[in-house]
Amino acid sequence: MPRPTPAPLTAPSGWVLAALLTLPGAAALTAHADPTTPPAPPTQGAPSPVETRPLRDVGIHPQRSASAQVVARNEARVAAEVAGVVQRWEADVGTSVRAGQVLARLDPADHELAVQRARAARDAAQARLELLQAQARRAHELHGQGFISADALQLRDTELALQRAELASAQAALASAERALAKTVVRAPFAGTVTQRLAQQGETVAAGTPLFVLVQTGAAELQAQLSPAEVRELGRVRDARFEADDGATRAARLLRAVPALAGGTRLQTVRLALQGEPLPPGAAGVLRWQAPLPHVPAELLVRRGSALGVFVVEGEGEGEQARARFVALPEAQEGRPAAAVSLAGDARVVVRGQHALHDGQRVTPSAR
Repeated sequence: MPRPTPAPLTAPSGWVLAALLTLPGAAALTAHADPTTPPAPPTQGAPSPVETRPLRDVGIHPQRSASAQVVARNEARVAAEVAGVVQRWEADVGTSVRAGQVLARLDPADHELAVQRARAARDAAQARLELLQAQARRAHELHGQGFISADALQLRDTELALQRAELASAQAALASAERALAKTVVRAPFAGTVTQRLAQQGETVAAGTPLFVLVQTGAAELQAQLSPAEVRELGRVRDARFEADDGATRAARLLRAVPALAGGTRLQTVRLALQGEPLPPGAAGVLRWQAPLPHVPAELLVRRGSALGVFVVEGEGEGEQARARFVALPEAQEGRPAAAVSLAGDARVVVRGQHALHDGQRVTPSAR
C-alpha cells in the first residue's frame, strides 16, 4: 500500500511570525547592541533630558610648565687678529669689562716697524708725485711754445698718472700697517664677563688664536624646548614667568621661535625676554604659564566616529526645539582636557547625558 506523501513546507504566516517575536529572548536574536557605538538616531519619541552648563563655568585653564635655562645672547671666543707675543693681560677670569675695554696687549715692535716702512714709502711716493707734477707743468709750457712734441707731453702726463696711483697704493699700505698695529691691543667686543683665559703671558700666538671666552651680560635670554602647540599658546599669553632654582622669579615674554623641529624630540627652541634684575647665564629653572583658551574637562569629551569633541545645546527659541550639536575639537586627546578653540564662552556644554546623544537629537536641557 503506497505511503502518503508529506505536505510541502510553506512560509509561516504573519500571525506566526508575530507570535515568535513575542517569545523571551527574541529581541536578542534581532538586534545586537555594540556598547562602543553611539545609539542610532531615533525617528520619533520624547526629547532626551540632558544637563548643561556655560563653557565659561565648566571650562578650565590648565597650568603649563617646561624646563628652561638662562643663556647669554652672545658668548664669544675673543681671538688675536694679528700674530705676536702676549705681552700683558689686562683682564682675567671673572673680570667684568665694558665694550671696548682692553683685554690684552701683544708685543707691537714688529708692527711698529711695518708702520714706519709704510710711512716712508708713502712719503717717497708723495715726493716723487710732486716732482712729476712740476715736470708736467713745464712740459705743457714747452709744448705751447713748440719746443716738445705731443708724444713727449703725453709721456709726462702718463708718468704723472702712474705716480698718483703709486701714492694711493702707498697710502693704503700705511693704513693697513697702522690697523695691524692697533690690533695688537685686544679689546672687548661687548660688555660682559671673562669666563676663560686661553693663552699665557709670553706665549706666541698666531692670527685667529683664541685668547678669551667672553659672555655678554645685561642681555641674557631664556631658552626652552616646546611643542608647536605650546609655542602657539605661549605667543598668546601675558602672564608667563620663570622660576629659577634659587627661588628668583621673573616675568617672561616670547621673543622668537626656531621654525624647524628638532629631529629626535620634535620640539621647537624658543627664546624669551626676562624682565627685572638680570639673571646670570646658566641659571636653570621652570617656565610656567596658564593656557589662555578655556579647556573642556576630559570627562565631558565623547567620541563620534574618528573625532573627539563635546555636545552643546542649540535652539530652544520661540517655537523651536532644543537640539544637541556635536562639536569636534581638533587638538583633543583621550584622557586630557581639550582646548575649546571653536566655542564661545556662553556655549551651553552638555555635562550629563552626553554619551547617549547623537548630532541633531532633540533634547530637554536643564541648567545647574
